[in-house]
Amino acid sequence: MYLVKTPQFIQKMFPNFIWKMPSKDKIIYLTFDDGPIPEVTPWVMEVLAQYNAKGTFFCVGENVKKHPNLIEELRQNGHSIGNHTYNHFNGWQTENIKYLRNVRKGAHAVHSELFRPPYGRVKPSQAKFLNRHYRVVMWDVLSGDFDPNLSNEQCLNNVIQHTKNGSIIVFHDSLKASEKLRFVLPKVLEHYSALGYRFEALHEQSLVQKRKKFA
Repeated sequence: MYLVKTPQFIQKMFPNFIWKMPSKDKIIYLTFDDGPIPEVTPWVMEVLAQYNAKGTFFCVGENVKKHPNLIEELRQNGHSIGNHTYNHFNGWQTENIKYLRNVRKGAHAVHSELFRPPYGRVKPSQAKFLNRHYRVVMWDVLSGDFDPNLSNEQCLNNVIQHTKNGSIIVFHDSLKASEKLRFVLPKVLEHYSALGYRFEALHEQSLVQKRKKFA
């Protein structure tokens, strides 16, 4: 069970988390979780480059350890890097000290203060620590590319029907999501490019500046 569009009441429960970027311009923020892996991440970079699009990749530390060349390639191509813990821990199912140590280990692996919790699941007690040390980036549109029961077309519709100016959209550069991602991502880029949208990466400095501007 998951929600494609994050309801306002959930966003208000964690007001210090970034759920979307207030924007009057046609800008969308594509984010990719769980990589980097050689079977998918290079393809994502190639497709993004065709549209001069930049993305934000929330990387699992152990994948970075296995494929350090990929995270360097992401940076060289102008994409932003975030932390997705070192071992893809679920905050609801993990004792606080163990979880937060894994978050810190992931941050050291990716050299970033941006953080997204796997599954979007953190306890309020964990959130307090995270807010003090990281810029926590969630989302307002979940593509569902990880869902084996979802068709390619349904996954595409999840994005098209719910995305607005400033939306943060979640995809996954993982083997599990690869089939749907390869169908959906080019179509999303084509659709919104035709409507005059830009695709930008999320950076620590820009997050702070834009939140102040629209506060």
